[in-house]
Amino acid sequence: MRHLPRRADRVRPSGAFRAAGKLNRRKRVMMHNVVPGDGPNRTPKSVWLAGFLVSLAASLLCVDFAPARAAEPAGTPPAGPAPSPSLLTLSLDDALALFLRQNFDVLISKYGIEYAKGQQITARLFPNPVLSFSTVFSTTQGRTLSNSGQVYPQIQQLFEMAGKRGYRIESAGFGTQSAEANFEDAIRQLGFTVKDTYYRVQLAQRRLALAEENRDRFARILEINTIRFKKGYIAEVDLIRIRLQMVDFQSQVIQAIQDTNAAKADLRVLLGISPAMELLLTTELDYHRVEPDIVELRRVAVDLRPDVRARRLLQSQRQAELRLAKAYRYPDLTIGGGYAVQGPQGPDNPQQIGLSVGVPLPLFNRNQGGIVQAEVAVQTAETDLRKTIVQVENQVDIAYRNLLESRRLVEAYRAGILEDARLVFTIVERAYEKGGATILDLLDAARTSRLIQQNYIETLFNYQRHIFLLESAVGREIPS
Repeated sequence: MRHLPRRADRVRPSGAFRAAGKLNRRKRVMMHNVVPGDGPNRTPKSVWLAGFLVSLAASLLCVDFAPARAAEPAGTPPAGPAPSPSLLTLSLDDALALFLRQNFDVLISKYGIEYAKGQQITARLFPNPVLSFSTVFSTTQGRTLSNSGQVYPQIQQLFEMAGKRGYRIESAGFGTQSAEANFEDAIRQLGFTVKDTYYRVQLAQRRLALAEENRDRFARILEINTIRFKKGYIAEVDLIRIRLQMVDFQSQVIQAIQDTNAAKADLRVLLGISPAMELLLTTELDYHRVEPDIVELRRVAVDLRPDVRARRLLQSQRQAELRLAKAYRYPDLTIGGGYAVQGPQGPDNPQQIGLSVGVPLPLFNRNQGGIVQAEVAVQTAETDLRKTIVQVENQVDIAYRNLLESRRLVEAYRAGILEDARLVFTIVERAYEKGGATILDLLDAARTSRLIQQNYIETLFNYQRHIFLLESAVGREIPS
């Protein structure tokens, strides 16, 4: 008779073998796509695993990965709350005023005016007089320097002829005015950059608000449909699609946060603000209609834009330098005077007064090369002025046309397209909750609504930017 081992002596299968057996049995069950009498159709195991991975990825996006604080020794006082950064509230006008006071490029451009003023001071100065000493003495018949010498101190002064000093002063004056115009042009260009960066921050914040709104809305949809799935009212693949859309909205929120931080950093650099300062911008990105007059804008741009004025002043400076170069054809006079003091055995005429006049003879050098260079500089300045005027006229024209097109697009959105996109999403969402629409209809409506709203924000920003571009092209603000 065969004896079976006692229950206590039987070999029990290990935990790994038991888990493998259960997995094989579950795998055989999951091979069947349909389980009769158990509600809606069940999905394959591969879809279930995909749903689990998507759910895990979505949950990881919301996990706070802050490292755990190390254990503190006994008696260590608890750390206080982190100090909150300082808050700076800025309107657009406040930002521009702060930019004029603290922007480093503006300060560097301002130094150019002081440099030109220094050149203007130099141009007004007269040449310094020259003090010279000469001596004559005899060494014969017992004479020495002390008893027969003559000392002749003399002062000489250079007198510039043909109006050279006046032409120099005129040229330096035009140079100072040109530096001031270049400073205004730097403010014009950098001012556009400040305005553009200011509204880029607002654009990024509007994108962030839209992404958070979509994420929160789909979070509620996901919560409701998770309950519906557990009750067997929807298929698991529909729940997976909603989770995937949630991941997409979360990534948009993160991207918008990064764009906002980058835009604020650029604005801080322009305003010369420390990164520890938090910015709160109060001028909203809103629509206000402008009706510019293109004929008046062209006239104002050609007459008053700082870079055009700088080119005209540079042309005048080059013409003054040409007149100065032609004046160098005429020699300058050097006039001197002195008084001779002699010893007891000196020349027969003691206590002599001397006068001298010196003038270079312009036989070879009459500044021919300097005149040619000055003439070329005048021609270059004239060509540069014509080029700048043509560029300004084209910049005004293209900025005006782009502004009109942007305004037309913004008004098209505001005429009802924006509200229609939001309404369609709401209608499809309600229909889906009542079973009158599929999950694909809901996702398509969500993407369309998000795309329309995001395009409207982009269009509104581009419209405001084209206003700034037109103001920069004209050189002054455009009233609304």
